[in-house]
Amino acid sequence: MLSYVNIFAKDVVALSSFYRDVFGFEEIAEIRSPIFVGLSTGKSNLGFNAQDAYGLLKLADYANPTGVKFLLNFDVESMEEVDRLTPIAVSRGARLIKEPYRTYYNWYQSVLLDPEENVFRINTVL
Repeated sequence: MLSYVNIFAKDVVALSSFYRDVFGFEEIAEIRSPIFVGLSTGKSNLGFNAQDAYGLLKLADYANPTGVKFLLNFDVESMEEVDRLTPIAVSRGARLIKEPYRTYYNWYQSVLLDPEENVFRINTVL
């Protein structure tokens, strides 16, 4: 089981709030710290680490990544839900990269960048 996907963020509060507000995830209040916010997605968790965490994890040499380094996927129940959530994400600061469309592998999805330019998709399997 995947327990956490952690994202290094410039602003852990703002970025975690973006995902909480768009998808309705619950904050795991008991693990919050000045450099970490965790959200429960229902099946796994999203963690948001402040830049200070690079040093704590002995990753200082990797603290300035460039380009897309991961792709988050958020599954929803229907095409209508993809269509509903996509403009909500945009209204909260996401940038739409590819409008909702049917893929060759029979998913329906939109592709976006969050407010810190991490890529994510909202999708449903058809």
